[in-house]
Amino acid sequence: MRNPSRHLLIPMDPYTLAKGAERVKNALEKALALSKLTDRVRVVETGTIGHHEHGVLLIIYPDGVVYGDLTPDDVPQIVQEHLQGGRVVERLVVRDIKIPPFHPQVYRAEKQVRLVLRNVGLIDPENIEDYIANEGYEAAARALTSMTPQQVLETVKESGIQGRGGAGFPTGVKWSFAAREKAPQKYIVCNADEGEPGTFKDRLILEGDPHSVLEGMLLAGYAVGATKGYVYVRGEYRMSIARMRKAIDQARSKGLLGDNILGSGFSFDMEVREGAGAYICGEETALLESMEGKRGEPRNKPPFPPQAGLWGMPTVVNNVETLANIPLIVKNGAAWYRSFGTPTCPGTKVFTLVGNVVLPGLIEVPMGITLREVIFDIGRGIPKGRNFLFAQTGGTTGGILAAGELDVPMAYDTLRQVGSGLGSGALLVVDDSNCVVDLVQNFVEFFNHESCGKCTLCREGTGRLLELLNRLTSGQAEARDIDLIRRLAVNMKRAAFCGLGQAAPTPILGALDRFEEIFREHAEAHYCRSGVCPMNAQKAA
Repeated sequence: MRNPSRHLLIPMDPYTLAKGAERVKNALEKALALSKLTDRVRVVETGTIGHHEHGVLLIIYPDGVVYGDLTPDDVPQIVQEHLQGGRVVERLVVRDIKIPPFHPQVYRAEKQVRLVLRNVGLIDPENIEDYIANEGYEAAARALTSMTPQQVLETVKESGIQGRGGAGFPTGVKWSFAAREKAPQKYIVCNADEGEPGTFKDRLILEGDPHSVLEGMLLAGYAVGATKGYVYVRGEYRMSIARMRKAIDQARSKGLLGDNILGSGFSFDMEVREGAGAYICGEETALLESMEGKRGEPRNKPPFPPQAGLWGMPTVVNNVETLANIPLIVKNGAAWYRSFGTPTCPGTKVFTLVGNVVLPGLIEVPMGITLREVIFDIGRGIPKGRNFLFAQTGGTTGGILAAGELDVPMAYDTLRQVGSGLGSGALLVVDDSNCVVDLVQNFVEFFNHESCGKCTLCREGTGRLLELLNRLTSGQAEARDIDLIRRLAVNMKRAAFCGLGQAAPTPILGALDRFEEIFREHAEAHYCRSGVCPMNAQKAA
């Protein structure tokens, strides 16, 4: 099709597919054929734009109109009224979604600044031409033809980007460790395991803009001297796996992967490896063990992966969001990237905003934005007039922030000061209809299930914590159990072998620090003020 007058964008992700997006798309294509509009309109499957509260969406470019909560029965009216008659179908319009101009370099809307998500929901993720038309692979072309590997490395280091997988380690520093190693083979590994409950940002990046991750890995390989890359994807992410494999095939067909890329003398190739669903494999050394065909358990460190990683060779492990930032940094420079965020924490952060919030979904905001702005400006506050109880930042292993901390800036350093972190990017908002003890019990149940069992503190500690919390929620606890929970959590945090055991107590300690009176009500009065714990059901019976 040449120069279509309109693009009809339909976000296609697991959520919208479950809501009937495929049926809406099929009805649209049929209606366009009957109306003889197929030569003037292009239907594009895109990634999510982050607004799941409106069901199946249809975005019409260049009109800037967004229709939502669509069913196949709505399609004929849109085609007849809007596409043929030029009249907007008012009853289907979604007015709280702002769409930027087509192919923006930076997407800005309602306190969001989208760098990583600049293409997600706006291009066809299965068409490399769409990515190239939006300045895709320009960074790779520039780096391979006019920059040395050291210059690429220094640009990333000067940008100040920190790893977006949770630990926040400076990406350029990690790369420099691998770059200085002498070895016959080096690897770049993209950690797309993403097993944290409530976290799905990496999946939606892979589904909506896979080439940005691929280009980031290519640049990482060039910077450190690696010639092979692997994307380790959670096995349940079928769409992510399919789209990433298709992107690799397309890049290879364009000469952007393989031998002597763009005549530069640099060779790099990639493949996808599927994980088996173990949460522990989100830890980088357990992930490497899994890739080598072993049981997924963390390794002793040192040596660290940049010195001895996959099959004993120097390996850089970065997560999806980190790698998707790299092409923009190399293309636009370190100073440009530092213009976003804070001086100590540059750039943006992608969050999955979930829980008791009016507008949940996928967002990207500058580092340093406050929790209050995210929840009440972008998320439109708490539904049904309920009161805010707490927010958990960084996924299930993240810290607990109460109402008095709503104005804490969302950045690695500032959140660390209050015992929390950005972690995996999940931001759970909880209202006062919930019980903090009940939720913490659910968190610990997850950790107990996912512990790999390698170290005693995690294997036995999570089980003992779960037992104590079950006593609290069932009305069988004693006052001394509160102190026992705290002591056990502190010891786990200090001495567990890996990040799972060390981080599992974080929400417990955060909740105890902020809501100790609620824990004591459960232990001493056998009372749950929100009425959701099992003890209330037992009393009612």
